[in-house]
Amino acid sequence: MTDSGSSHGEVRLVVPAMPEYLRLARLTAAGLASRLGFSYDEVEDLRIAIDELCFVLVGSHGRPGSITLVYSMLPDALVVEGSGVFPENGPAFAGVSELSGQILAAVVDEHEVRPGQNGPTFRLRKRHAN
Repeated sequence: MTDSGSSHGEVRLVVPAMPEYLRLARLTAAGLASRLGFSYDEVEDLRIAIDELCFVLVGSHGRPGSITLVYSMLPDALVVEGSGVFPENGPAFAGVSELSGQILAAVVDEHEVRPGQNGPTFRLRKRHAN
């Protein structure tokens, strides 16, 4: 983590592209959000969003390769960007389902999912009320 004594910085997490490793992505988001002063409800919203967006990358059964999550701590928000490195073409990029889109709209301030060079990528921004 890049840090100079403040709550700003960046954390990178690389995990296998398997659903059982997404817990680490949620825990990292929760820990950083707590450090930034997010409320309990805001932390839970962020965990839900991470779950929804990571699912877009790995699917329900996972895939060969890894996903990288970059958590950027800002004075008023946490920004998370996710991308995958997949050695073979996996399932076609289907985007976010209508239900997932509604959930994401309710729990984060901004979100975006798009096809990337190696697979889908995402970006979310969650501001805290403080």
